[in-house]
Amino acid sequence: MSKIRVAVVGCGSISKHRHIPEYAGNPNVELVAFCDVIMERAEHYAGQYGAKAYTDYNEMLKAEKPDAVSVCTPNVLHAPVAIAAVNAGAHVLVEKPMATTEAEGLAMIEAARKNGVYLMVGHNQRLMPPHVKAKQLLESGKMGKVLTFRTSFGHPGPEGWSIDGRDSWFFRKEEAIMGAMGDLGVHKSDLIRWLLDDEVVDVAAFVNTLHKEGTDVDDNATCVLRMKSGTIGTLVASWTYYKGGDNSTVLWCENGVMKIGTDPDDQVIVELRDGSVEKYKVGAMATNEKQTTSGVIDEFVQCLVTKTPPRISGEEGLKSLNVILAAFESQDTKKVISLS
Repeated sequence: MSKIRVAVVGCGSISKHRHIPEYAGNPNVELVAFCDVIMERAEHYAGQYGAKAYTDYNEMLKAEKPDAVSVCTPNVLHAPVAIAAVNAGAHVLVEKPMATTEAEGLAMIEAARKNGVYLMVGHNQRLMPPHVKAKQLLESGKMGKVLTFRTSFGHPGPEGWSIDGRDSWFFRKEEAIMGAMGDLGVHKSDLIRWLLDDEVVDVAAFVNTLHKEGTDVDDNATCVLRMKSGTIGTLVASWTYYKGGDNSTVLWCENGVMKIGTDPDDQVIVELRDGSVEKYKVGAMATNEKQTTSGVIDEFVQCLVTKTPPRISGEEGLKSLNVILAAFESQDTKKVISLS
């Protein structure tokens, strides 16, 4: 079988740490083009992988006609680049948040459908071993119904992660549109929907800029979510966990409690009401400090090789995005926002 010809648009940190090395490590892939507004960044990877470098994605799409494109740009460009790529006949893997508005997300889904190509969103939390294990345990029925939950994702902020440090697009509202919620919160809205096999119906939230200076993107959010099943819980996203990151979820269920990512050694801990405790060592979650394979690239390539529509589809990405958009609306209106 001929290799899948992949182009990467946006050569910042997510490309550097996840997309590019994971494509390079996949035997089914040939990296053919890199595009970035800073030519040197594109040239750096083009030189490394014997590919072409571009600063204009439209030009790149026309010249290279890639089979697949990873969109790793600032948030505001996710929709335009993804739509251009699917219109050029390429399958697309877009970083999260998939878009900055519901209308953009719908336009992306429609464009992919019209062109007969796949659109996948980089929600890697579904693929992390602790979360996969937790879902298996929930599906086994041993926990009974999930009654309440809290899920949190925080780190010290993008200045330590982004290739541009404090000058990163992450802090520029016109490019980022949203801050910690787009970076981290949307990962957790996606996780909780998938983990509980449930949809969010009501959102109340405080979304603020508490500590990052010189920016008006949100650096903290605390949201209360009500699920279709009646389960209620909190979702927290933060860029001010200066003492170290947190990517943990606790589920209080009829038959006990499940703790995911709360312990460095036992990634999933189940404490049942009968007093028994089960601990599972299933492999750590990827963090900014400690990169483990995200699994997203292999999942995307597998979809293309087997011609199987992605599980983490545009439709799924949009449902997770809509939770975050509702949180901003709740902050603005001081009301509980219902999702249809």
